[in-house]
Amino acid sequence: MRQLAHFADVRSPSSVYVPESRFGLWFLGTGIWETHVLARAIDDLSRLIGGRVIAAPVIVDVGCGWGHSFKLLQDRFAPHRMVGIDIDPAMLEAAGERTAKLGLSVEFRLGASASLPLAGETADLIFCHQTFHHFVDQEGALREFRRVLKPGGLLLFAESTKAYIHSWIIRLLFRHPMEVQRTAPEYLAMIRASGFAVAPGAISHPYLWWSRPDLGVLERWFGVTPRAGHEETLLNLVAVRQ
Repeated sequence: MRQLAHFADVRSPSSVYVPESRFGLWFLGTGIWETHVLARAIDDLSRLIGGRVIAAPVIVDVGCGWGHSFKLLQDRFAPHRMVGIDIDPAMLEAAGERTAKLGLSVEFRLGASASLPLAGETADLIFCHQTFHHFVDQEGALREFRRVLKPGGLLLFAESTKAYIHSWIIRLLFRHPMEVQRTAPEYLAMIRASGFAVAPGAISHPYLWWSRPDLGVLERWFGVTPRAGHEETLLNLVAVRQ
């Protein structure tokens, strides 16, 4: 399939986004990220979609990074069109090269979450994976998601919560706007207040090894299961645009 690479001339102030650290940029290109973070999120979100399947959808990945999602999204949803949006031109260039080698047809556009370079009611699915916690204007991003989605379109949302982003290891290795981080209930309330419906059965709180304070060592090495009542570190949900 022909690679469609379109870099829209959209500029946004750096204040809308906190760039990732050098370690973070490297980590996003590793097999650990693709297998244990990205693929597991897509599997879980696909389960949460349930019967709300859209044939040949238009999929927009907001914050597509190195482009690891597109093969997984292609295999899972058989989209008619895929669009990748990121604020980093270098990452878009790398994503374009990666998807071209895989024979995927993807359009790439330079833009920020609070001002997406797409017309209204364009997308059937918006995929936002581990990107939202970088946004300074999170309410503005949700307004844009709603504007770009068709009525009844789906937001596939996978995020780390405040408890994880504020942990010592994440503070040490990565970069985020710490003042806007939210708990799982706070994210859910904000999404619903922005014009999305989220059914109870479309919400998941995985407690994956990499999101735990001990990186899962106690369970893997000593058989100690996580205690009940821990603060959620991850939130996956499927929201419907009303």
